[in-house]
Amino acid sequence: MASSTSSRLRTAARRPLWRIVAALVLVLAGLGGWWLSESRSPGYPQGETRLATGVQRGVYDRYGQLLDAHLAKAMPGVRLELDNSEGSIDNLRRVTSGRDDFAIATADAVAQYTGPGREKLRAIARLYDDYLQLIVPAGSPVHRASDLKGLRVGVGQPLSGVNLVTRRLLAAAGLDPEHDITPAPLGIGDAADGLRRGELDAFFWSGGLPTSALTDLSEHVRIRIVPLGDLAESVHMVEGGGTDAYRAATMPKGTYPNAEPQDAVATVAVPNLLITRADVDDDLVQGLTSAVIDSRDQIGAQVHAAQLVDLRTAVYTDPLPLHEGAARYYRSVKP
Repeated sequence: MASSTSSRLRTAARRPLWRIVAALVLVLAGLGGWWLSESRSPGYPQGETRLATGVQRGVYDRYGQLLDAHLAKAMPGVRLELDNSEGSIDNLRRVTSGRDDFAIATADAVAQYTGPGREKLRAIARLYDDYLQLIVPAGSPVHRASDLKGLRVGVGQPLSGVNLVTRRLLAAAGLDPEHDITPAPLGIGDAADGLRRGELDAFFWSGGLPTSALTDLSEHVRIRIVPLGDLAESVHMVEGGGTDAYRAATMPKGTYPNAEPQDAVATVAVPNLLITRADVDDDLVQGLTSAVIDSRDQIGAQVHAAQLVDLRTAVYTDPLPLHEGAARYYRSVKP
């Protein structure tokens, strides 16, 4: 009897201790789960962020679509909202105003931009070069830019990089963009349609190679690419063109298999920059920079210009300084 009583007393004495131990185990398990959850959560802010691209059927637009698809896997929780625009100048305004956090813009448009918020602009990466392309029907008498006098010419939408550089090229060729031609402020899709219907005699385009809208056009209409290489030096001399963004370039042979000529075409090129604002989160920018570099081959398989995105040249973003998040990424992968 005494033994049984003693046993019950010892058991009772142990119960509070076991309850405490069990409670501690549960607390520690909860803390462990919280720690694991925190360690797995990304450092970047999640939710929607916006990228200004360009006109539909243009290279900016397609690049944005493919980057969006890659980002969904590379940065879970980040939703990239694509915002079609007129082009580079429009994109600069959208980023500085806060409408969009990211955009693509040509280096010449960045250099001449003096609007509100200019000091906030930062670069993420140099992407690829745009090539200036003057497209005419194959039988056209136009063989150089100066031959456009008196003709109906697509010059790009007013807030596009196409319009900016087209006006400079026409001035370099000795033409007044307002009076020596009949300018049509059209994007690539509408300009291609206009040439096909005979409503335009020619149009300018600035884009990566090849541009799908021009490939499609060449499959329905016999077109020719007019050389612009003779303007590579003089474009720097025109009013407002004093930028180092332009360079002499050559469109490779067979860029558009159904277009003339099949030989290489001398022209002018300008770099594209992926841009943002200084106040955009550093971790978000670092993650996006990594995604841009890592997606090169995947995107380049469909947008050939993106094959030229390269870690060694991405940091050359003149005239803009790198965003701190982008700089952090480049430092982290530097050999």
